[in-house]
Formats: sequence, structure tokens, C-alpha cells
Amino acid sequence: MRVRAVSVDALLISFGKEIDPHILGMVRSAYSILKECEEVRNITPSYSTILVEYDLRRYSHEDMTSLIERKLAEVQVNSAEPQGRHFRIPARYDRDAGWDIERVALYNGLSIEEVIELHSSMIYRVYAIGFMAGFGYLARNDPRIATPRLETPRTKVPKGSIAIANEQSAIYPGDSAGGWNIIARTSWDSFDELRVGDSVEFVRVG
Repeated sequence: MRVRAVSVDALLISFGKEIDPHILGMVRSAYSILKECEEVRNITPSYSTILVEYDLRRYSHEDMTSLIERKLAEVQVNSAEPQGRHFRIPARYDRDAGWDIERVALYNGLSIEEVIELHSSMIYRVYAIGFMAGFGYLARNDPRIATPRLETPRTKVPKGSIAIANEQSAIYPGDSAGGWNIIARTSWDSFDELRVGDSVEFVRVG
């Protein structure tokens, strides 16, 4: 674990540099400990880090670093895979909904049906929430369907679009610009419920 200053009123706690469920377990465990600290003004977990913001009028970098190290030393930070909630999300995979599903298939030398089978057979973990409210970064895709972002992002991606970029998936929680490969669409609309550490599976419908 490493703690470093990233601004005048924020510290970044790092547990590693990989997208890994055990590192995410440590992030969730440390997050649950630190979010109860009255000295912390805001706390944001992500893939392998936690951003801790505090009131610089009351605490220094040294104060907060000491607090974090002490709190996390008092309680065993658990590296077990996180046990968040599990969501089964309906997904309609076809060319009408999945504008780029053929591109993904051609890029990886697969049939469209193989892309669907590989994408819908995985259990994904929410590693971060960002870009826009409710936009969960889900990992990992099967590497056999890993596909880079579009060279030119679209100005509008419809709400509910299920998309992939390299080895991650995501669902657009609202109409937005975006450059990920759209392979399906969902009517699911509970994006505000997603939390780091939750798991997601896509259930083929239609």
C-alpha cells in the first residue's frame, strides 16, 4: 500500500496497478474502514486506488497519511474477492441494437454468434464508476473479443447501449457521446444502484 499527495487537500492510496479482483477486494475493505472516519470529507474508490479528500484547514498531508496508515493497520485489509451485489441484466444482441457487433466479430476473426456467446458467458466486476453518473467500468471481457475504441467517437450513443473497449464493458446510463463498440442494448434502468465491487452478468433476450 502506498499513500501520496495528489492535491493540497487529497491523498491517493494505491494497492497496485492491475485490474485484479483481489486488489479490488483490498480497495473495498479499506474503503469500508475509511468512509467511517470523521476526518474524511469525501472518498472515491476505483480499480486499485482510493482518493481521500479532507479539510486542509484542519489537517495536513502528514496528519491524514498517519491517520490512514493507522486505521488500515488496526483492521486487516482483506484481499479476498469483493462480495458486492449481483445484477442480471437483460441484453438484446443484434445488428439493430449492437451497431458495432459485426466490427467486433471481424476484428477478432469470429462469428457474431461467437461474440454473443463469449460476452454473455462472463461475470463482470464493477471496478469504477465514472465518465458520467452510473457509468460502471466492467471487467474483464473474454480476451478473444477485446476490441479497441472507435477511431472517431459518435456524437450520440443511446441510453442502455452495452459496449466494449479492449477488455472492459460498460452500459451507457444516458444518451451520450462515446467511442466504445456497441454490441447490445438493455432496458435495465437501475444505474444509480451500481457500486464498485458489484458483479454483473448479461442475460441474452429477444
